[in-house]
Amino acid sequence: MKKTVSFPHFLVSVFTLVALFELPSFASSSHDYQEALSKAILFFEGQRSGVLPQDQRQSWRANSGLSDGWTYNTDLTGGYYDAGDNVKFGFPMAFTTTMLAWSVIEFGDSMPPNELRNALVAIRWATDYLLKTVSQPNRIFVQVGDPIIDHNCWERPEDMDTARTVYAVDSPNPASEVAGETAAALAASSVAFRSSDPGYSDTLLRNAKKAFELADTHRGAYSDNSNIKDGVCPFYCDFDGYQDELLWGAAWLSRVTQDSGYLDYIQNNGKTLGADDNINEFGWDNKHAGLNVLVSKQVLEGNMYNLESYKASADSFMCTLIPDSTSSHIEYTPGGLIYKPGGSNLQHVTSITFLLLVYANYLSRTSQSLNCGNINVSPATLHQIAKKQVDYILGDNPMGLSYMVGYGDHFPQRIHHRGSSLPSIKDHPQVIACKEGSVYFNSSGPNPNVLVGALVGGPGEDDFYGDDRADFKKSEPTTYINAPFVGALAFFVANPNPN
Repeated sequence: MKKTVSFPHFLVSVFTLVALFELPSFASSSHDYQEALSKAILFFEGQRSGVLPQDQRQSWRANSGLSDGWTYNTDLTGGYYDAGDNVKFGFPMAFTTTMLAWSVIEFGDSMPPNELRNALVAIRWATDYLLKTVSQPNRIFVQVGDPIIDHNCWERPEDMDTARTVYAVDSPNPASEVAGETAAALAASSVAFRSSDPGYSDTLLRNAKKAFELADTHRGAYSDNSNIKDGVCPFYCDFDGYQDELLWGAAWLSRVTQDSGYLDYIQNNGKTLGADDNINEFGWDNKHAGLNVLVSKQVLEGNMYNLESYKASADSFMCTLIPDSTSSHIEYTPGGLIYKPGGSNLQHVTSITFLLLVYANYLSRTSQSLNCGNINVSPATLHQIAKKQVDYILGDNPMGLSYMVGYGDHFPQRIHHRGSSLPSIKDHPQVIACKEGSVYFNSSGPNPNVLVGALVGGPGEDDFYGDDRADFKKSEPTTYINAPFVGALAFFVANPNPN
């Protein structure tokens, strides 16, 4: 649906990096990162599918998708709608889950206790569903809902009368990227739940291993299966190959289990599975930059120098993000936002910002810095780059607009989101059928239901945002834009003025 960002490697010339970082600044009062964190997590309640709990806080939502899985005589209720539609795409949902769990692992200690609890609830809403997708031997359920039919309607999830087609991949047919990302999601989540619910943590880890075995035994892309391709493409096709998800899943299992077999896997398969390819991308489809940062922890903190190539790639990626270099190829908007053409730009910004903060922490804990050619980059400099991106999103930008719905005085009012833009079923209990919702889609008025915490796709390369519901590349929120932002905000709750 939305592609990931790529930045070529470069070398930068000599002098202190603080002087290099000369992106525009905008006057603003200091941001309330705790409020933003709370709302970023709250967003996920607006994306829920299934039976909603009594403590549901996005109160304009109600139960939906209650028959999901019936064509396979199995329960596939729950999980998240990926964006502004009513489809449950397994690939981006698993990545969302991994990033939420990684946020808790790295920055959970910086979260207020109630927000850590809410973050774990958000993770569990996804992992309970992901466990269902791998509950049958030699099969993985990868999607619920026909996206073509769904996208031709503008209706609330509570009113769905479109086909809830179930897409499943049975062995020996491959689904390596979805199964590999599911393994990563369940493994990372097992760490997040280890102290609060050890029994559930064990269940997640056991199923993570099973998902990885499925991914590795039958290698190939899920979107190459004829019964899957028409349902997932062009939305969440495997554009960048399945190999990175195999390494990503193994890396998470290596971190969680300390099993030398997974460590050997990422060491011995790095070359054959393309660990050195596309190293400057990270998102739902390409895991390379995240993989390299994740594995670098073992190099920096565990002295596992046999994995040095992963750290070298992580260093290379970080150096591409240093602004104002004569040989830098990264693109920034005039207002200072990382920019990648293709739409839904904030997915790149939030995932990169998260990696900046994680890598800075790994370097800081080991009293190391980043070498970019003849320049030594301190962890504090990486923190400052990340802070510029976070603050831009929260309102320090030429539009003076917060790109988080419900945060600040000025934020998007007409987001591309069915449930938000149609009257709540609690205010308008009568069914609004497929095409009857068009009048609300075409309305110039603000959405009646505020999807608090949603990050939209964001402004264009000129920093302009038109607040147009039809312009989905800019106005549609997604779960995988928000998930890494949870971790970034948690860092700044504890470190509002890093130096």
